[in-house]
Order: sequence, then structure tokens, then C-alpha cells
Amino acid sequence: MSNDTSMQMEQKRVDDVVSEINMKEEKLLSKAGGLKESIIDLRKNFWEDVTVNLDEPDDVIETQASLKQQAELLAERERSHGEIGKELKILNRLKESPYFGRIDFTESPVNEKEQIYVGVASLMDRNEEEFLIYDWRAPISSLYYDFSPGEAYYDTSFGTISGEITLKRQYIIRQSKIKGMFDTGVTIVDGLLQDALGNNASTTMKSIVATIQKEQNKIIRNEHSKLLVVQGVAGSGKTSAVLQRIAYLLYRFRGSLNSNNLLLFSPNPLFSSYIANVLPELGETNISQTTFLDFLRNGIESSISIESPFEQMEYILTCRDKNVLAAREQNMKLKSSIDFKDILDDYITSLLSSGIQFRNITFQNRILISKERISDYFYSLEDVDSIPNRMEYVAKWLLKELRFHQEEEKKKDWVMDQIELLDKEAYLQAYYENQRVDEEDFSLEEDILRAEVIKKQFTPIRKKVKKFAFVHTLASYKQLFENQQTKDDDLWQIIAKLTLENISNRFLTWEDATAYRYFRGKLVGDKENRGVRHLFIDEAQDYTAFQYAYIKEIFPFTRLTLLGDINQAIYTYASKENPLVPEFIEGNHERILLTKSYRSTKQIVEFTKKFAPGGEMIEPFERDGDPPHIIMKDDNTESPVTLVNTIEKLQEKKFETIAIICKTLEESNQIYTLLKDNIAIKQINEDTYSFEKGIVVLPVYLAKGIEFDAVIIPDASSDHYHQESDRTLFYTACTRAMHSLTILSGHHPCIFLQEALN
Repeated sequence: MSNDTSMQMEQKRVDDVVSEINMKEEKLLSKAGGLKESIIDLRKNFWEDVTVNLDEPDDVIETQASLKQQAELLAERERSHGEIGKELKILNRLKESPYFGRIDFTESPVNEKEQIYVGVASLMDRNEEEFLIYDWRAPISSLYYDFSPGEAYYDTSFGTISGEITLKRQYIIRQSKIKGMFDTGVTIVDGLLQDALGNNASTTMKSIVATIQKEQNKIIRNEHSKLLVVQGVAGSGKTSAVLQRIAYLLYRFRGSLNSNNLLLFSPNPLFSSYIANVLPELGETNISQTTFLDFLRNGIESSISIESPFEQMEYILTCRDKNVLAAREQNMKLKSSIDFKDILDDYITSLLSSGIQFRNITFQNRILISKERISDYFYSLEDVDSIPNRMEYVAKWLLKELRFHQEEEKKKDWVMDQIELLDKEAYLQAYYENQRVDEEDFSLEEDILRAEVIKKQFTPIRKKVKKFAFVHTLASYKQLFENQQTKDDDLWQIIAKLTLENISNRFLTWEDATAYRYFRGKLVGDKENRGVRHLFIDEAQDYTAFQYAYIKEIFPFTRLTLLGDINQAIYTYASKENPLVPEFIEGNHERILLTKSYRSTKQIVEFTKKFAPGGEMIEPFERDGDPPHIIMKDDNTESPVTLVNTIEKLQEKKFETIAIICKTLEESNQIYTLLKDNIAIKQINEDTYSFEKGIVVLPVYLAKGIEFDAVIIPDASSDHYHQESDRTLFYTACTRAMHSLTILSGHHPCIFLQEALN
């Protein structure tokens, strides 16, 4: 059969499938219209169809039953209408591109050949008897990802089905028309990637379901590992694979798992925006996303300011006082480690018998219950209970004590002055309360109004007690560093001094934030999160050993999926205790290594792997392009003319996303100021929440996980990237480029650029 004939037959099938989709759409739209009218009618006539009679107890019960029945009927119609809406969205998506793959599979021993078409959702024929399209997450679809033509099998709930794949075909379908078609073996995936990645980067990550490698499919379909670790080089498709893993899990366990049971820790808010459309493209609703910083903030008093990881990075990169920098680095090293967790645990154990700091409970600048009295009560309780349990007892005792003080305050003269300020509703309430007695009693009315005043005054205090505000957690944390200042340890003296200075300003460094949240949880309780069944952590190489220990404690029954790249560990102290490093992994886990880079052209990958920390493990993808362009300037100052000329040349090549990636925010601010009057440029900072096309300038630590058509490194000179610790920063910046990389440098290029040029 000729290629033209085959293409015609395949296009006819697409047309037939689209015809089926149109027919199903018409039926659903008709059904949706009828339901909508029914819902409107139900809402309009709700009370007319309800029997309302409140005279007798039996009538009340009948009325409640009638209300419940009518409400349930309305809810069911609304639910059905919502489901139809979801189905219509899926059909609309399928109409644009019904499927992307086909396999012809002959099952043994029946020898019946079946043509299996794989797409983003399942579709059955009009009689609901045969599958026209199989969802990419269905068990049978694993044949498409795991096998080349030849012997193959797939697992079902009924056992393993074996047979032979006689054809494996891939399609590019746009607007219901086949634009490309490949009969594939194991290597043709590269051919499709060549097409998929040869286009410009869109403002949201492209869905690459059609280009899943076998290794990526192992990530997606892993159901059993307590810990799944994905070490993937820059541009290897880690994030795409894990987002498809999320979609697969929601589909596979749709009866017991929903989007609320999954949580993603993303590296920054911009990244969350960047991937926002991926899951809907794959047929699922978005799951909860947050940064680890925001997660920590939710468990720390709002009056305490917390340094972000980006502020920590900026501090380390721009601090010019060597002594101050050395002290900070020592602080980071200790508080990122398990050793510091051990120090905290020992301190917490000592607090079982003494030392927890409390706050006075005050009212109108008077102490109602002193901190000493609270402490005495706490330490009078049995120490067999945990500290958080004892705090619960203290809170109950304090609420009881407050009731006594409320009664005492109610009798005082100041309350009468406050009664005059009460609103009309309070007076009406007092009047109606008074009518319940047989005769008017003005003293009762006054008593009710006094009680209302006291209630309003004491409600904020009671709320604070319920939130354990009577525990002075920060002072208790501070005490650790005050009490041990006498230790004969110069390093501890340096760390204690720095910590005490920060705490006095109610400020926590990034390395202190996790430690403080952990410590606070040990005092007042930090609920284990049992609702999250799967936690996904992107850029996992940037988490410290202490942070992982805390995550394991707060999510004890949660399956973890970690993805990252040790070559991009831009934050200090991604130590040997980081789970991306094999030696640390224990228990039921799987480790998957992705070594092939698809993001950048072969020339860019070959260039960057020469100075990558683990360059020998990076495999370039066969997609040709221009080699990186190196511009040597007369000096190291930023030249607006050079930058503008470079940008204009890139724009002539129709690149839609052009990024000037700087080492620091300080440098980013300088370049933005330099260029903003000459070109339309946007600056990305820590508070940027949306990703848009155009020319942007940003620090490298905010570019993690994002790709651009063209990247410009504005200063690669030796006095800018001068330390070995800058290697991962420079590598990360360069590997954001898909098609074009331009590097500017003075006469003395940094060592990493020299390594690439040699």
C-alpha cells in the first residue's frame, strides 16, 4: 500500500471519528439544554413543590423530608449538568486532535488483530460497544509506550495479556487533519520530538504525551514505590513526565483518588503559572500547588517575617563582607543538616521538664493569668503526655479560667459605658430574652447586655487561647541559643550570635524557617497530613536534609515523587543526605535516570556538557542548530548597544521568548534599568505569577524549570562567575535555551566558558 493511499485511509478514519464526536456532541447539547430548563424550573418552583406545615411534630418531620427530597433532586440535576459539561470539553479536545498513536496488536492465542488508537481520552462508538480511541492511561495503552513491534504484553486486573505488535504508528493531527504520520520502531520517537520541539516555546508547557520515552513511562505508571526518585538532566522531560504521572494516577485510581489527594511543591509561583494548562490538556483538573516557602509560612506566626530561598541566594551571591558571609554560610550548613535536627530534638526533650516560655494573658493592660502561673500549671501535668497534648489541657484550663474572669468583669462599672455603644441588634436580643420571663425584669435585660459586652471583649482572647498564642514559641526557640552560648565551641558562638540578632528582629532566615516550624510543631502540634496521598517535589536537589526529614514527618503515609538534577543544585548544601544522591535512599523505592536532553539543540548541549558538574552522563538529542554565539566585549560593563543589537537579531529569527538570564537580582535590576527605554522588556522577580511571551530579564534562580527560545547571558567574565560554586548557576542559565544561546564576556571569560571553548 502506497504512503498516499495509507494517508487517505487514515484521514478517512479521522473524519469518521470526528463525525461520531459531532453526533455525540449534538446529543449531549440537547440533553444539557433539557437539564438546564429543568434546573431553572426546579429553582423557580422549589417552594411550591414542598409541603410546609409546622403545626405539629409529625408535620415538621414531613416538611423536613419534603425539603430534603426537593433539594436532592435539584442537586442531582445540577451534578448531571456539570458532568455533561465535562464530557463536552473532552469531545471538543478530541475533535481537534482525536489521537496521536496506533498499534496493531494480535492477542495470543486467539490470533485476532485489533487496531488500538491512543489519545488523551477514551471514545466509544455510537452503540457504546467498541473503543474508537483508548485513553493514554488505560492498561492496554502501555503497549504503545513500552514496546517496539514484536512480542509484547500488558497487565490488567484479570491477568497479563500477551501477543504481538505488528504495527506501531504515530500521528500529528491538528484541526482534525493529519499533518504527519510515522511508522515507528524504538527510535522514531526522536523523529517526532524533532517536530514537537522544533517549534517555538509556548507560554505554557507543551503537552508531550505523544513523545513519552520508555523511561518516562516508568515514571508515569509507577504505582507501588513509596519513594520514586527521578534524576534527569536539563531538558530531559522530568516535569512533563511527572505531570503525566499525576494525570495517570487520577485516572487509574479515579474511584479512590481525587485532585485534593495530590500536592505539588513547585520551585516558584512563576513555574506554577507555566505548567497551569498541562493537566487540563491531559484530561484532568489541576491539583493543589504551592511552594515550600508558602507551606512553611502557613504554620508560622504571621508576625514573624521569613526570608525566601531566593533572598537567601541573593544574600550569598551579593554579600561583600567576607566575615559576615562566612558566618552566614556556617549557619546555613548546620541548620540544613540532620545534626541540627538532633540538637533540636535533644532540646525539646529537655523542655518536657522545664524551660518552655509562656505569655501573660492580659485584658485592658491588666494581667489576668500570668505566664508564671501558666508554666506552673503546664509542668504540674503528667510528663508521660507529649508536649502538644499537655498544651491542649492547658488551653482547656485557660478557657475555664477566662469564664471566671468574664463573670468578674461583667459586674464592673466600665461595662455600662460600653453598653451604650452596642448596636441595635444587641438591644433587640436582650428585649426578646427578657420577654421569656413572665414579667418585665429590667435587671435581667441589663445582665444580658452586660454579658454581650463581655462576650465581645473576651472573644479575641479566647480565640488566641484556642490557637495556643499563650505559648511563646519564638522565645522558647531563642532560649536554645541563649542557654548554650557558654558552650566551648567557636562555631556555635558564631551561629548563636547570628540567630539571636535575627530573632530579636522577629526574622527567620530560610535555613531557620523549617527548623522553627518543626520546633513549633513539637510544642503546639503540627498535624500530620493524611489527606495527601501523593506528594510531588520539583527541583528536589535544592531541598536540604533537614527539610526532607521534616517533610517525611509531616507526610508520614504519603508516597513521594522527587524530580531534579544534581547538576542544577544552585542552593548551598544540597548534601550527600539529599535523596537524589543514591547513598541516602532506603526502603521501598525506585530510582530512574534520564540522561537524554531534548530541550536544547545538539550544539547547545555539547557546549554546556563540557562544564556541567556531571557532564559525562548527558546525551544530546539529534536536533541541529547554530552553535552558541560568544561575544567578547572591550570591558565587563553592561553595553546596552550590544544587548539591543543581539535582541534585534534574535527577533528577526522569529523567536517569541527571549530571556536575559542574570546571576543575581541585583544584576537583573541593572540591566532592566539599562534597557527599558530602548526595548519592550519585562522584569521577572519573586512576585511574578504569570509567564508571558516577549523579552524578559530575570535572575537564574527564578529560571529553574522554564525554557526559552533564546537565552542571553549578559556577563560571563571571570570576575562575575569566579567561584567553583557558580558552576551550577552558569550551567542552569545556559541550559534554559532551546534554540539559541548568546554569551557576552569581557576579555577574561570565566573558567566554565573557557572549558567549553577548549
